[in-house]
Amino acid sequence: MIRREFITLLGGAAAWPLAARAQQPAMPVIGFLQIGSVDDAPHFLATFHQGLKEAGFVDGQNVVIEYRWADGQFDQLPAMAADLVSRRVAVIVAGGGSGGALAARAATATVPIVFNIGIDPVTLGLVTSLNRPGGNATGIVERRGDGRSRHGGGNPGPQRQH
Repeated sequence: MIRREFITLLGGAAAWPLAARAQQPAMPVIGFLQIGSVDDAPHFLATFHQGLKEAGFVDGQNVVIEYRWADGQFDQLPAMAADLVSRRVAVIVAGGGSGGALAARAATATVPIVFNIGIDPVTLGLVTSLNRPGGNATGIVERRGDGRSRHGGGNPGPQRQH
């Protein structure tokens, strides 16, 4: 009988760290959606990680980042965005042009989306206005000094994305 109690105690002791870990809240997950490849964005990634660090978040320590790189395949963006939503990410960061932001917006109306584009997000339907974006999308619009988008055209309509 003492042997059986010892084995039960040992089994309980081995499972205790697992139970304790299960009670801890899961780390938040950031979905990162990019039209390009990892090789195209070293500066963007470095800046992104630095900004997270300044806000107190370090990948693998207190936040997890799920990367999705489309490698220039625009048709892959909707599936990648849907995959991030199904993984219950806390936020989707969409970079590399409007394609990622539009795919993310089509995939969810509830997960926050942060974009960085050079085209008017109101015209694209990403936000209702620049002052009050509404919905779940917000971001940065990069404009040149002459008011045109960084992609060069003054027309906010469909443009080739970089």
